[in-house]
Amino acid sequence: MSNSKVDFSNTKVAFHLKTDAELERAYFLFKMISKEPLVRIGTAATNFALKTHLPVEGLIRATVFDHFCGGVNAEDCISKIDQMYNSGVFSVLDYSVEGKQEEEQFERILNQMCTLVDFADEKEAMPFAVFKPTAVGRFEIYKKISSAVALTSEEQNEWERIQERFHKICSYGKEKNIAILVDAEESWMQSAADDLLLDLMRTYNKEKVFVYNTLQAYRWDRLEYLKHIHLKAKKEGFKLGFKLVRGAYMEKERERAQRQNYISPICVSKSATDVQFNDCLKYMLDNIETISVFFGTHNEQSTQLALDHMSDYKIKANDNRIWFGQLFGMSDHISFNLAKNGYNVAKYLPFGPVRDVMPYLIRRAEENTSVSGQTNRELSLIREEKKRRKL
Repeated sequence: MSNSKVDFSNTKVAFHLKTDAELERAYFLFKMISKEPLVRIGTAATNFALKTHLPVEGLIRATVFDHFCGGVNAEDCISKIDQMYNSGVFSVLDYSVEGKQEEEQFERILNQMCTLVDFADEKEAMPFAVFKPTAVGRFEIYKKISSAVALTSEEQNEWERIQERFHKICSYGKEKNIAILVDAEESWMQSAADDLLLDLMRTYNKEKVFVYNTLQAYRWDRLEYLKHIHLKAKKEGFKLGFKLVRGAYMEKERERAQRQNYISPICVSKSATDVQFNDCLKYMLDNIETISVFFGTHNEQSTQLALDHMSDYKIKANDNRIWFGQLFGMSDHISFNLAKNGYNVAKYLPFGPVRDVMPYLIRRAEENTSVSGQTNRELSLIREEKKRRKL
């Protein structure tokens, strides 16, 4: 039977890197985020202030930015990376600038990714690099391919450039021994990305996994998809890499399905999503010889389920095919307690100019508001730790 229990309520371990002032700031932020009207007002006010160039960047930087982000550029993140690494937690630098859709920007991101791979190559603390499909190509192109709409010859050239960028990043990652995580996006563009990533796995994941796609478990068809491509991989002799997450575009997905009158790709309930996530998790661990996994989760039950499964299969805590990941500024009770017990843990560390990272931060706040249990859990743990320090 499993002896894999990790005490996620150990706040001394969870918050050991936070000063009293940082703990107070975290408490204040989660308190704000827990109130939906405040998030709405704050979002509108922030957007207005940034659009009209009011001098709010300093305030944003000192509060929400510093809590959820590593810095304005990669060098700026080094102290946080080193600090976490000394406590056994690795970092995944995530350039969180969203929504720019020009060729020039895509080329800039490609160069930025290669620079990040170099940066990771020099630091033991960074085994992964990450990007989103739409960071290196236009959303419209993925969408057309996913809906089987013919591309114009100009668009075909554009698609070839997108594929080339993916290949450049993945081959450079392999050369430098840095694995590449690719995030998932909206379902109506995702098939194009999935097919491209399957091709990349075929090329780069022969002996070892360098390319990871992302499975969003709030989609009810993902376990089926996983089994389907796993058969292919076994038949053709390559390995799969997957980051498993619950997902981040739920409201948007449901609204579009309703508006355009098709069956929503999203599970009917939170519990159905949990089942899908846990079933994918079990399937991946059942097939760990050919599937490497990065569990991106803030859910204690799912994390514990993975630990029990690893224990039942006698898989070592630090087996390099299994990673756990949480976002910086959240779920420290999971990250640091896992690391203390010898598991592989990496924090997603967003960075970028304050102004450009705001859409990412606003999405974080809105997501946290909709997952009320998450925010309340953070608050109760911070309360515990404040009490422990007083004593």
